[in-house]
Amino acid sequence: MELKKILVLGVGAQGSAAAKRLDEDPGVVEIICADYDKKAVDNLVKDMKKAKGVQVDAHSKESIVRAARGVDLILNALPLECTKNVLDAALEVKANYQDYAATTSLHEDWVESIRIQYDVYGPKFEEIGRTAIVGTGSAPGLICAATRDAMRYLDSCDTIYNIVWEGVEAKRFQPFWWSPVTALHDMSEEAYAFVDGKLIRTPAFELPIKRQYDYMDEEITFVEHCHDEPIHYSFNAEKFFKGAKNAYFKYAGAGVDFAKPLYRAGLLSHKKEIINGTEVAPFDVVLAHVPPAPKFREEIKEIIDEGLVSDSGCMVIEAYGKKDGKDVLVETHVFAPGLVESYEKAGITAEMYLTGQGGYLFTKLFINDKFDQTGLISSDMLTLEQVDCYFKYAAELNITLETKVKEL
Repeated sequence: MELKKILVLGVGAQGSAAAKRLDEDPGVVEIICADYDKKAVDNLVKDMKKAKGVQVDAHSKESIVRAARGVDLILNALPLECTKNVLDAALEVKANYQDYAATTSLHEDWVESIRIQYDVYGPKFEEIGRTAIVGTGSAPGLICAATRDAMRYLDSCDTIYNIVWEGVEAKRFQPFWWSPVTALHDMSEEAYAFVDGKLIRTPAFELPIKRQYDYMDEEITFVEHCHDEPIHYSFNAEKFFKGAKNAYFKYAGAGVDFAKPLYRAGLLSHKKEIINGTEVAPFDVVLAHVPPAPKFREEIKEIIDEGLVSDSGCMVIEAYGKKDGKDVLVETHVFAPGLVESYEKAGITAEMYLTGQGGYLFTKLFINDKFDQTGLISSDMLTLEQVDCYFKYAAELNITLETKVKEL
């Protein structure tokens, strides 16, 4: 196995968590950590053995190309608006590509942006013999690999629910544990669901379902949320999801509770308006008052020491279909450390543990030459052998699956 050189673009909470894991990986020879915030880069690389830091303006493709020459893989942990430049830079330097998200930057319509990634960029990466994989955090990413795993227990699938409760809540005001701009952008949109074989828009924060799994102290209400999974599954239903006709993403947690009244009041609107003679977009005002996701050991410890309201959560796949002619539910639970345990194990938040490190596990598939696909795929398009390998790596970080198959 040839040692790999990797460019990590974006050293926020998730990029920095992945970079630290890469620094410990014996298959990596060098990590280039890049961000527009040079101070954040310097703070990250000073404690790493294999890393060097560079300043990159991701709004300039040429700036990315300069940093990326000679790398085997570009890991993109930047905001969605930068994705086109990073994709184009990866093609120019002939590097493999990994993205935590799926971009909105290729077309004003998000679904069309994703289709362009598959249909336009896929052939371009295939032409240079490289692999691009998108949607590789925790959700999308880890949850998509777990949903693929659930398919092995079904002969045919009718309906998929991806259910996420972020039950970590601090006593201080900390509504989001990842990028606030990405979180609020998702909260500001109508959701997507795959219903009767068609992708449709559904009302944000509506269509509730209630769940209380055996490890939860209370019943939680989950609502519609604008997310990638139903879109990806709609493209890949026949080949990867046993012909599924319905797919939903249901979400709950402190971030939802914070954002719902803002959405209903119009305060997540991107449309500018005149208020007391000043032109503002309500979204920008709200964003300016939301704290960034904690990523430094000292600030995480401070939050824990102040006290937590809760340190819980769930990530569950419910896949309904048929097995041996019987109606069954495949219920797959993802278990991972909470905030306190994540800090004790790695000095990071639970979100960084699951998303940053969950993303690193896809990178590890690259490092260990486990991808034989070329072109562009999303994390729900892994082979079952790759899924097995992914969760073998995940188990080393105490990220595990528990699956129950129930006759209905």
